Amino acid sequence: MELYYNQFSPPSRAVRMTAEYLGLSLKLNCIDTLKGEQLTQEFETINSAKKIPILVDGDLKLAESRAIMIYLVDKYGKNNSRILPSDPCGRALVNLALHFDIGKLFRSIEQYYFPIIFKLEETPSAERYEKLKEAFGILDRMVESQDYVAGRNLTIADISIITTVTTAEAFGFNIIKYKNVMKWIDRVKVAIPGYKKINVEGIEMLKKRLSGQMEN
Repeated sequence: MELYYNQFSPPSRAVRMTAEYLGLSLKLNCIDTLKGEQLTQEFETINSAKKIPILVDGDLKLAESRAIMIYLVDKYGKNNSRILPSDPCGRALVNLALHFDIGKLFRSIEQYYFPIIFKLEETPSAERYEKLKEAFGILDRMVESQDYVAGRNLTIADISIITTVTTAEAFGFNIIKYKNVMKWIDRVKVAIPGYKKINVEGIEMLKKRLSGQMEN
């Protein structure tokens, strides 16, 4: 299996940590999106949407990190029903958390920070910042009375959301006041194999890249 990815990309890191959890070996092909490598005709033959990550497994070319994570567990995750429950109720809760991540949490981070980081706007949007705080408030309530975002056990939803949350922190968002989120982070980072090697390393690389942008 091959994964086209970038270490700066939270969804890419989520896929890699899922593979690590399952003990899968991936051939990693780094795509430098800042240099526009995802826009080349060569890459378009792999993914017409010109986005990462994308998994190539035989004849299958699968984009969208959350779809990739589900596929990896369904096909290769023997005896891993905890990380992605097979029962309808358990899986529905995982799907709910994944949809919250892509539709609310990650989107609010993207909409608030990206215009500033990429110098599309000079002044941060107060309205978008309120939406960002709202998203973190929802996450804080999600883990108020349970250890993980979809219940008692670590799932792929936690793996996806932890990359989102730590990316927001790297961008400068203060998560300290979200006490339940802070406790959840402490649980998740020791429960995911390869967390330090994949996510922490990626976050540190991102911080250095952002620091260089700020200085320019």
